[in-house]
Amino acid sequence: MESGRNGFDASTSTGTDDLFDASTDATAVLSAAGVVVGWTRAAEALLGYPASEVVGRSAARLLAVPGDPARVAGIAERCRTGMGWNGLVPVQHRDGRRTDMDLRVSASFRIGEKECFLLSAREERPQWTVGRSVLDGFLSRAPIGMAVMDLELRYVWMNDTLERFGGVPRDQRLGRRLSELLPGLQAETIEGLMRKVLASGEPVTDYEYVGWSWADPRRQHAYSTSFFPLVDGADTVTGVCYMVQDVTERWTARQLLSLVNEAGSSVGSTLDVMRTAQELADFAVPRFADFVVVDLLEHVLSTEGHGAWLSDAGPAPARPAMRRAGMKSAREGCPEAVAQIGDEVDFLPPASDANLLVSGDPVLIPVLDPSDAVWVAEQPVRAARIREFGLHSLISVPMRARKTALGLTTFARSLNPVPFGPDDVLLAHELVARAAVCVDNARRYTREHTAAVTLQRSLLPHALTGGTALEVASSYLPADAVGGVGGDWFDVIPLSGARVALVIGDVVGHGISAAASMGRLRTAVQTLADLELPPDDLLAHLDDLVLRLSDEEADRDPAAASTATFIGATCLYAVYDPVTRRCTMARAGHPPPVVVAPDGHAYFPEIPAGPPLGLGGMSFEVTEIELAENSLIGLYTDGLLEGIDPDVESAMARLGTELARTATDLGTLCTSAVRQLTRAPQPDDVALLLARTHALPADQVASWHVPADPAAVAHARAEATRQVTDWGLGELAMTTELIVSELITNAIRYAEPPIRLRLLRDARLTCEVADASSTAPRLRHARSTDEGGRGLFLVAQLCHHWGARHTSEGKIIWAEQDIP
Repeated sequence: MESGRNGFDASTSTGTDDLFDASTDATAVLSAAGVVVGWTRAAEALLGYPASEVVGRSAARLLAVPGDPARVAGIAERCRTGMGWNGLVPVQHRDGRRTDMDLRVSASFRIGEKECFLLSAREERPQWTVGRSVLDGFLSRAPIGMAVMDLELRYVWMNDTLERFGGVPRDQRLGRRLSELLPGLQAETIEGLMRKVLASGEPVTDYEYVGWSWADPRRQHAYSTSFFPLVDGADTVTGVCYMVQDVTERWTARQLLSLVNEAGSSVGSTLDVMRTAQELADFAVPRFADFVVVDLLEHVLSTEGHGAWLSDAGPAPARPAMRRAGMKSAREGCPEAVAQIGDEVDFLPPASDANLLVSGDPVLIPVLDPSDAVWVAEQPVRAARIREFGLHSLISVPMRARKTALGLTTFARSLNPVPFGPDDVLLAHELVARAAVCVDNARRYTREHTAAVTLQRSLLPHALTGGTALEVASSYLPADAVGGVGGDWFDVIPLSGARVALVIGDVVGHGISAAASMGRLRTAVQTLADLELPPDDLLAHLDDLVLRLSDEEADRDPAAASTATFIGATCLYAVYDPVTRRCTMARAGHPPPVVVAPDGHAYFPEIPAGPPLGLGGMSFEVTEIELAENSLIGLYTDGLLEGIDPDVESAMARLGTELARTATDLGTLCTSAVRQLTRAPQPDDVALLLARTHALPADQVASWHVPADPAAVAHARAEATRQVTDWGLGELAMTTELIVSELITNAIRYAEPPIRLRLLRDARLTCEVADASSTAPRLRHARSTDEGGRGLFLVAQLCHHWGARHTSEGKIIWAEQDIP
């Protein structure tokens, strides 16, 4: 049988009670007569006897010495009283060898009618004993430095390892304190820790510090130290022992990892190539080097193409063109440098060529020799600076990212006497690799941002003119480089009848796609404006266009179709008529315009907001207001409001106050308003379009009611000729007569009354014929045999431009002539 924890009380030979646990021992069950009743496999493994050779036989034959009946009887009697027994008993192994066993006997118990005892045994392991000479040799040659200090913290004993660590001989240390021997090794702090151990009796473990060793004065070492008190037999503290382990490699690895992680948050904080290069230099000095320069290839700094040889596939030129992008020195003013920031450089470490930048490994020169013939021949000025400022060690690391060569970073030491080693090369390579990714990201972003800005500026109007109806000025600021170029646009479009259209819009999003969408919408607005559509109809057509653009984007990128690709935009379209001084406008989700009356009062007209473009299925509403002459109307994008104040109402109030300074020149007012109201950084584009209204004088407008009678044509021709002559435009009298004759004849023949004739003298001479019909005329190319169909063709040949626009009462056919 095999027994585990049985719950029997047991005791040692000293009478101390404990819980008898034989779960890990070899066990057996004996009857009161000494016959083996049960035998476990653990017992078989310990003594070698199988159960078949033991069970049913006397246990006395297992003893290695003759039995002692009196002792056995005494033990049995003790166990009968409910107590146990344990002690050492020599037994005979099956193979004949003698083994001392730690034997435990439980209190007696019964199995049926038999009185039994449970025996548990384990082999007694001999304790290790060692002589003093062996112990002294072990302590002296241990890889950990050890020392014993007395109560005055003087050395009384130390091993060979500690002597080697400090570089101070043993006979010079014994009887003296650490602060007297190594004052630069944080001795006061270490002695303070030892005093704390002596006072409290508590050990101090794993205290790390960095210091210089006399044994290796050119290199800093890191040590881990533990202190514990020494006590005598009376439990009295008699001294302190400390143990020292050189953990320089572990400390260096931890420091390098910490340095690389710190560089990740310090280098590449902006998407600017030059700034990133300077951040790398600033970070490395003085943490890692005393002088650092970062030289980048010309193509990296250029916003044009990146050059064919930058990738591994292209051959490198013999001497690549680079520019100094970053530089830092432990000495003020970087006197070691032979080039300044922005200067062209061609430095490569000797015995290297441009292939180093493309596919080469970092170059380590642990000991710089400025008198070397190669340095003197290839880098004479640098050799002189190296000699002058004591630069003694150098690492040059090519900067590459995404298989693209970017430049070269060079680290040098002069004030730090420790030369660079292989571990430093790994750190330098990791620092440059991280910075290279940031530089490449900045390079790519800068080019994309520049392309987007260039595209956007090319799509915006280069010059604005409002004719005689409006004096206009504009100001545009692209978003901060981090936010990216947006899709803001504006325009001033001359219309017929001396009218002028003002438009401003904002495409949702940033980047080249937003700028391209903006250009398409601006072109569409110009086309729709030429059709003389009213503001609400124009926005409806523009809404359809944005829907089509969204569908095109979804077709181009099927993956985006599932996420409902949407190109959203806002727009405000206004038409000002200098004859009536009325402004008709509609908006699609865009902020309302600001109007400043001639007396300086600023207000925002109540115009229905309308839905943003691209939603579809919703209508736009028109609002018409009358503007006094010299009124100021301002159109702006939401980026201006966001730059003023997060609260929209407060921002609009400040905008009105700023624009109320109407006495200021319009261009100056526009520029100063944007400058005063925006803040940096600027997350979104800002566009502001200002227009000061003028009215067309009454003496420059003439109109007549024309009866629907062919006989009235002659009278209308005569009146028009007389008016043109009175305006001093006699040269245009004949062509005006022909145009009036043709337009009125067509109106009488094909349209419906009432019919009106109006002449406008503005930058051009405009002839307008209004009727109540909604049918627009069509230009025909008559054949030689046709008797008619040449009227509008003749008008088109005589005038600068002609067209038709619909009104609520019908339509107007107009023709413009250039004034000599």
